[in-house]
Amino acid sequence: MSKGSRTGQRQSRSERTNRRKPELGYYLIVTDTEGTERVYFNGLRDSIKPIIGDKLIIKVVETKNRNLIKEAKDFLSELPQYAEPWIVFDRDKVKNFDSIIENAMNSNIGVAWSNPCIEIWLNSYFGKMPNYQNSTICCREFGKEFQKKFNQEYDKVDDRLYLKLLSKGNEEEAIQIAERKLKEHSCNGKSKPSEMIPATTVHQLVGEIRQYKNKPLNSF
Repeated sequence: MSKGSRTGQRQSRSERTNRRKPELGYYLIVTDTEGTERVYFNGLRDSIKPIIGDKLIIKVVETKNRNLIKEAKDFLSELPQYAEPWIVFDRDKVKNFDSIIENAMNSNIGVAWSNPCIEIWLNSYFGKMPNYQNSTICCREFGKEFQKKFNQEYDKVDDRLYLKLLSKGNEEEAIQIAERKLKEHSCNGKSKPSEMIPATTVHQLVGEIRQYKNKPLNSF
């Protein structure tokens, strides 16, 4: 995996020359949350499983944000088949947010960050990325939107979270919204992820994994 900009933008697979392409789709996702990222990415994996079976493997590991990079490196040393390591974490109150991103990318680890929190990405499924300035407001307002859509409370560890987002949201549009927001911040002279609010790069990891939906089995 090659380095990208400090915003977490990555080169295409064809542009990467310093890492051998895996024969299978192996992803190691290390996150610092109590479960939202885990249920979301497991849901994404399971949505693709009926198409390609066990050709795509995603392992989600939870740890403290200060251990994200170390945890990824440790797993890679023990399980080298996980050829696509990523860390997934929120701005929230993380003081060294920018340095974690920079250090990860210098270590050839992808970064799917959200500012202020992953709910800003989830909200994009419903066609917008509101200007929520902190995680408390972001979670609360997304919860209200979720309640309107599904007539039930938002549960951060709902195993069906991903499927619910797909059922009443638009993933393609969500990716486009997230990408436009990054470009908007860049045009406004913001170069540090901590300055980019609201923003996320989770869509880059989602987009990379989604490609397996359209791959013929004999291409693995």
